[in-house]
Amino acid sequence: MTVSDNRSTARSSGRVLLGFAIAGIVLLTTPIAAQEWTRFRGPNGSGVSDAKTVPVTFTEKEFNWRVALLGVGHSSPVIWGDQVFITSADEAVGKRYLLCLRASDGKRLWTRPYDFATFTHHELNSAASSTPAVDDECVYVPWTTPAATTVHAVSHQGKEIWQRELGPYPAQHGGAISPIIAGNLVIINKMPDGGGAVYGLDRKTGSIRWKYAHASPVAAYSTPLLYRPADGPPQLIATDTSGITSLDPASGSLNWEVKNVFHARCVGSPILAGPEASPLVFATAGDGGGDRQAVAVRPGSKATRMAATIAYQPAKGLPYVPTPIAVGDRLYLWGDGGIVTCLRAADGTPLWSERVDGRFFGSPVCVHGRLYAIDNLGNVAVIATGDTFKLLARNPLGEASHSTPAISGGVMYLRTLSHLISVGGRKS
Repeated sequence: MTVSDNRSTARSSGRVLLGFAIAGIVLLTTPIAAQEWTRFRGPNGSGVSDAKTVPVTFTEKEFNWRVALLGVGHSSPVIWGDQVFITSADEAVGKRYLLCLRASDGKRLWTRPYDFATFTHHELNSAASSTPAVDDECVYVPWTTPAATTVHAVSHQGKEIWQRELGPYPAQHGGAISPIIAGNLVIINKMPDGGGAVYGLDRKTGSIRWKYAHASPVAAYSTPLLYRPADGPPQLIATDTSGITSLDPASGSLNWEVKNVFHARCVGSPILAGPEASPLVFATAGDGGGDRQAVAVRPGSKATRMAATIAYQPAKGLPYVPTPIAVGDRLYLWGDGGIVTCLRAADGTPLWSERVDGRFFGSPVCVHGRLYAIDNLGNVAVIATGDTFKLLARNPLGEASHSTPAISGGVMYLRTLSHLISVGGRKS
């Protein structure tokens, strides 16, 4: 699809579009309260928290609480205030669930069930692998099957406000797409096998405000991010096998693209790395056979007609499923096989590469200068950030996990296949 084709699909009245653009810019440039964790990997997908009350070492005795979920899943929790939202699924009975727990004690406040027709997916995937997004009014949950993709907006009290059908989701490995919130829009990168679209949905009604159709030969599971340049409007960055795409988050119009940098699947999400004033977009791709790719791109600008350019393409130590993480001027690549590689973010210079051990399907987060990641057996590996490698701890959770931790209010929330655990925070 050409740029002009996509503009036509995004067409709406100038007055409405201007209103959305202004509202989007205001909200996009206002920091979210520090205690909220509103999407996959928290603030803008960075995975970085400044919490100082999450312990390095802990056992079951140090858990604040551990509660059983309904069924199993790989999604991560999102948090608003004293409410934790998480999904799970019981494939034996064809039920999916959105659960709301009280953050302070883990008590389940409400459950919203969804019937679904069970389907074949990769043995390492689940029917509840999509992490929701949350704002001050609703939690937004995508559910996919080969026949349908639906996005549901549910109030903090458990009442469904709207749902939007976005068409089938044929994918060899099943679904795992996660939305983000940008101003007055819920944005979701629906990219099944053969290509799909990035959608901007009205946060209040679920109506499609814009749609950017895109071709990708294989499904992408990466979650978009927002890039806020100092001298221009916000940009929405999305990745799939066709490349890296920058859109106007208010209208869906194309800013720039970097094509033909990937031939494999984008599972890990793009991140911003390097100097805050002029960051790079870093993205990865791979496949189960061991193919790995990564690229760091200097963002372009539609306003100044500046094209995006490739800064560097590292070739070693690359992850497939885990999303990389940037902390200060360092970039950390946490490999699926337990090898962690540290690069200088500005130019990709390798600094160290060391083995943590284990297999990892969740992504690392950074808390107060320490990286935490859960291996597939449910052990939380903790390492120090910096120019030398140091393994600080391996903390067992007692059950397998394919999920990414969340942090809010000084507390870390750890999801195993069928449980959610709270650890850290100041004790009363």
